[in-house]
Amino acid sequence: MEQELQRLQKDAKQQLATLSENGQLEEFRIRFLGRKGSFTTVMRSLGKVPQEDRPRLGQLANTIKAEIEDLFHKKQSDLSAATEAQAVNLGATDLTLPGRRPAIGKLHPVTQIMNEACAIFESLGFSVAEGPDVEHDHYNFEALNIPAHHPARDMHDTFYISDSILLRTHTSPMQARIMENQQPPLRVIAPGKVYRCDSDITHTPMFHQVEGFLVDKKVSFADLKGVLTVFTQKMFEKDLALRFRPSFFPFTEPSAEVDIACVICGGKGCRVCKKTGWLEILGSGMIDPEVFKMVGYDPEIYSGFAFGLGVERIAMLKYGIDDIRLYYENDLRFLSQF
Repeated sequence: MEQELQRLQKDAKQQLATLSENGQLEEFRIRFLGRKGSFTTVMRSLGKVPQEDRPRLGQLANTIKAEIEDLFHKKQSDLSAATEAQAVNLGATDLTLPGRRPAIGKLHPVTQIMNEACAIFESLGFSVAEGPDVEHDHYNFEALNIPAHHPARDMHDTFYISDSILLRTHTSPMQARIMENQQPPLRVIAPGKVYRCDSDITHTPMFHQVEGFLVDKKVSFADLKGVLTVFTQKMFEKDLALRFRPSFFPFTEPSAEVDIACVICGGKGCRVCKKTGWLEILGSGMIDPEVFKMVGYDPEIYSGFAFGLGVERIAMLKYGIDDIRLYYENDLRFLSQF
């Protein structure tokens, strides 16, 4: 066996010295160092030698194999270096040129507007909270002063999973979830996906909202107007006029729809604003005392306001888009513009 090992050592060194291509190098590895190679075959016959010779022969075999492996890796490095040098000399590769960078993806326009809206409200002292998309009827309706059979439920076109479980129709359930576990003062926004059975050029079954609310002592409608004025001016980067129209929401009283001067015509009247000069952007109002009672707040001590804006709606107005479905068709010609 000792003679066989020495013969293998000599053959391996001689063959390595003659190799000039990577393909030949791989053939050498398989023949001598592979799982079925010569060294493996010799090592398997170690059990047939006398027991007293096994330690010495085993150590010799390992030493020779390690030596051949080192010579193999050195030859491999030498051939790789020679190949690169040859390519450079032939002009095939200029190592001084910068590499080709892969195309970097961009955030979806809806995500961009969502992040921008959150950043604006955070600069005003609001914290961000997220809740479940699959919601309890209690938090989505009951705790927001919308009991069973209330006509306002028809406005939401809800996806029900069971009698008490549904896909949330707005992010307002976070109002109840947070208020029942925390005491005022509170200043929170809740961004996220919401779901309604509705689909046309201005509505999709899944869309995004940012719910916001503030609760403290002596909060007034003027505070609500101040926050929303700052938000719209920062979001649209213009000093836009705001208009508050009386409206109805079960969980706010008084309630108001908020319009801004048309970002297309500046309030002069155009096709986008239907010649009115105004565009609706969100709903808002003072939190109804009944909602406070649901979570154990004393409405005689605390007051607050809430608002909810559709992110896709804001994006459509900011970017001049007239079909909401463009956001979800995954057309790179459209998405790459943002």
